[in-house]
Amino acid sequence: MPPKKAAKEEKLLLGRPGNNLKSGIVGLANVGKSTLFQAITKCHLGNPANFPFATIDPEESRVIVPDERFDWLCEKYQPKSKVPAHLTIYDIAGLTRGASTGAGLGNAFLSHIRAVDAIFQVVRCFDDAEIIHIEGDVDPVRDLTIISEELRIKDIEFTEKALENLKKLTRRGGQSLEMKKLKEEEACVEKVLALLQGGGDVRKGDWSAKEIEFINPLFLLTAKPVVYLINLSEKDYIRKKNKHLGKVMEWIKENAAGDPILPISICLEERLTRFETEAEVAAELKTLGVDSALPKIITTMRKVLNLGSFFTTGTDEVRQWTIRNGTKAPQAAGVIHGDFEKTFIQAIVYNYAVLKELGDEAEVKAKGKILTKGKDYVVEDGDILLIKAGAAKG
Repeated sequence: MPPKKAAKEEKLLLGRPGNNLKSGIVGLANVGKSTLFQAITKCHLGNPANFPFATIDPEESRVIVPDERFDWLCEKYQPKSKVPAHLTIYDIAGLTRGASTGAGLGNAFLSHIRAVDAIFQVVRCFDDAEIIHIEGDVDPVRDLTIISEELRIKDIEFTEKALENLKKLTRRGGQSLEMKKLKEEEACVEKVLALLQGGGDVRKGDWSAKEIEFINPLFLLTAKPVVYLINLSEKDYIRKKNKHLGKVMEWIKENAAGDPILPISICLEERLTRFETEAEVAAELKTLGVDSALPKIITTMRKVLNLGSFFTTGTDEVRQWTIRNGTKAPQAAGVIHGDFEKTFIQAIVYNYAVLKELGDEAEVKAKGKILTKGKDYVVEDGDILLIKAGAAKG
């Protein structure tokens, strides 16, 4: 008898499961966060005031995810309704040194960061005498260190509190399954605390699936994925040079290896929003010889959050749905409507890449590329789905 295949363990991710995930724009005061938010969402919240706490309540906006596949499908079907994917972004007020102990408006800001699933960290690498720096001068490595330390200090506080509560429970002793689980959780939280106290970030730790189940309910700040946005002057962005870049890259390599780093000129992006048409924006970018960084910023954040898409298509509507990569067909159906997950029967599936290559559904069908899949099918990024579900029970 052949040996049994080992069951493939599904990789658990740090953070909340789900497809409605949020990103927060984070950084010290006056590094360009609110201006970036205005540019990235194309909405006017008023000019950000030039003092540290101009943003107190996090502003929220949904931005369209640029995707050539969606554009192509809309062009093909010419639907009455076009619904692209969105990414939810928050503008979070500036952190300051000592925020973890309540300095500035620290505790409120940190709670806002705790509520998002991933972080855009804006790092100021431009000089401008008119925009005061809260620390007195421009030093991006110092700024990176301040934010890193503030988030870690707060995480230590959260973890110590969780550990204290667990110890109260495990002191009772006993051999029950519940006690065994509590002791495993206690050991995991002690491991997290040791990592943080040693200067590490939780997202960089090596965790088992069981440990991740214990870590996720702590909502730790350093467990969140980070995309670093290096804010340059327009001149430096165009010439792709800046005196601070070398040291910034070195710091990130040493302290946050593997995290995405994207250069941006927020003042350029803000200036582009003043043009009335997209054609004028394209002409200006062509003259300057650069691309806007915003589309790449949005798509990079989706990748960091491990988000993918499937499509529903037709002449009535083309819609791009957001799912976590690795989602099975019934859960993907549930994104369309909750009842579809409960009453899921099967999914008719073919991928966008196949449709684009062959030109139309008739050809896809003729080539035998339209597949019927059941409950265990893992939806792939770019799949076009037709869900078959039973009638919902009243």
